[in-house]
Amino acid sequence: AAAGILCYVGAYVFITYDDYDHFFEDVYTLIPAVIIIAVGTLLFIIGLIGCCATIRESRCGLATFVIILLLVFITEVVVVVLGYIYRAKVEDEVDHSIRKVYNGYNGTNPDAASRAIDYVQRQLRCCGIHNYSDWENTVWFKQTKNNSVPLSCCKAALSNCTGSLTHPMDLYSEVRQPKTDQRHPETDKRQLLM
Repeated sequence: AAAGILCYVGAYVFITYDDYDHFFEDVYTLIPAVIIIAVGTLLFIIGLIGCCATIRESRCGLATFVIILLLVFITEVVVVVLGYIYRAKVEDEVDHSIRKVYNGYNGTNPDAASRAIDYVQRQLRCCGIHNYSDWENTVWFKQTKNNSVPLSCCKAALSNCTGSLTHPMDLYSEVRQPKTDQRHPETDKRQLLM
């Protein structure tokens, strides 16, 4: 079951990568997805070895199974430690890539990078990298000279939003995860006011 779940997660990363590929400078960002799929396949094979060894009651087969499981466990520990050590470097590289894409934004829909930014801002209900003020440092903002941000920064419930910075309450202010639970609207308003 774990092998199937890992393969599904790896495939999901491949599928969703297409929506966000403009934010990454190279295809090496897909390496984790490839590793996840490979580990899922390896776990499936290891599980088969364990089942066959158990059915045959083979001491050698069971010993091999245990050794392989120990190697997988040690590898997982090493990967977690390396991920922890290099997390700041990865964050810096991703931040640099995202800033580069934002600086290349031109506001036209045919432009793939612009479409990607608009898509991400609508999906994540955000505006800019950290907040809407990030747009003030972009080439697009300086060229348009209209003191506004892209319309993808506008809250979805507002139909008359123009993206103007004179009405910041109309804009998404920070990244919000899509809601999975249904809360009472009054509770959400009170939480936003706090």
